[in-house]
Parts: sequence; C-alpha cells; structure tokens
Amino acid sequence: MSSSITIWGRPNSNNVKKALWIAAELGLKYKHVLAGLQHGVNNTPEYLALNPNGVIPLLKDGDLVLWESNAIVRYLAAEYAVSSGHPELWPASARTRAAGDKWMDWTSTTFAGIYRDVFWGFFRTPEAERDMALINGNLAKVNKLMAIVDAQLAKTAYLSGAEFGVGDIPLGCFIYTYFNLPVERPSLPNLGRWYTDLQKRKAYQDVVMIPLT
Repeated sequence: MSSSITIWGRPNSNNVKKALWIAAELGLKYKHVLAGLQHGVNNTPEYLALNPNGVIPLLKDGDLVLWESNAIVRYLAAEYAVSSGHPELWPASARTRAAGDKWMDWTSTTFAGIYRDVFWGFFRTPEAERDMALINGNLAKVNKLMAIVDAQLAKTAYLSGAEFGVGDIPLGCFIYTYFNLPVERPSLPNLGRWYTDLQKRKAYQDVVMIPLT
C-alpha cells in the first residue's frame, strides 16, 4: 500500500472531500496539507509549480501530480481498489464504471454551479447580506435536479449501480450540505434512503460529516 501520497486542500471544501473520502474508503495512508482560502499555500510558487491553476485539491503520488477532483477519485480507485481489498470501487467492467461515471461529471457540470450560490448564500454569507431571490431561484433549480437523482435511485441502490462506488462520491459530498439547508425540501424518498446509507459509512462520517463552514 502506497505511503507516498500527499493531498492538498482544506477539509471543508466539497472538492477536497471527494479526494479525502475515496482515500479513506481505500484505507490509504497519506499526508494532508491544509491549503486554500485562510490556509493559503495554493498561491505559492511551489504549489503553482505543481498545479498552475492554483486550485484545490491537488494529489501527488510518487512522481504523479494530479489535479481535478474527479480525476483524483478515479485515479485512486483505479490504482488501489484491488490491492486495498475494495474491488467494488473500481469494477472490472467498463460498462459498470460508466454507469456511475456519468453521475460524477453530472455533479460537476450540471449540479455544482447551480448549487454553489445556495450553499454560499446560507453557510458563508451573513443573514443580513443574503440575496434571497438568487438563493431561492437556484434552490428551485436544485430541487428539480434532485428529483432526477431520486428517479435514478428508485431504480438502483446507488448512483454507481447495485453497489456503492466512485459515482456516489461527488454528489455524496454535496448531499450532506443539501440535507442541512435551513429550508423545506420536497419529498424525495429514494434520495433520502441513499443519504441514510451514506451516513452509515465510517469514511463518510469522518470526512464529509464535519461542521459546515
């Protein structure tokens, strides 16, 4: 098992949580370097030499340097799932992997941008300064997207298919904050069941279910 892994990022970032969560599921040993916002680091010459984008998370595994959170999740699963005793996290079938893979990218390309204003509005903006028209408008869009997820989860136990897999990790990070929003949510029983299942995972408890800041 590799012990040469370093992950940079602040633990309250949903994108960083993806990397830390898959590492925890795999039981990997790694060094965690706090970076981003109040921690700085990601704007230093040393960091930019590794990731010229200056964003988090960043992974270094031996001589491999990797950014983009979904790419990091896929790499760690592909590289270590079998040796760590968790082959279900990277199924041999490309067809099975693809079923969850689309939800990873859907979360980043369709969901995250719309959800960002909702999350920042409630958790990182003083109440007196909140743009409630913007927040509520995007929340309505988010709820429609969650209905799409709910419909999928009526067919399969997880977004990855019959078993938990990497396809569940990106949205799984966001869903913790969604169910902690101080708002009324529509009835989405399959989404709620999936979230309950995620909460039973120790890696999810340790990495994702931390105070919201």
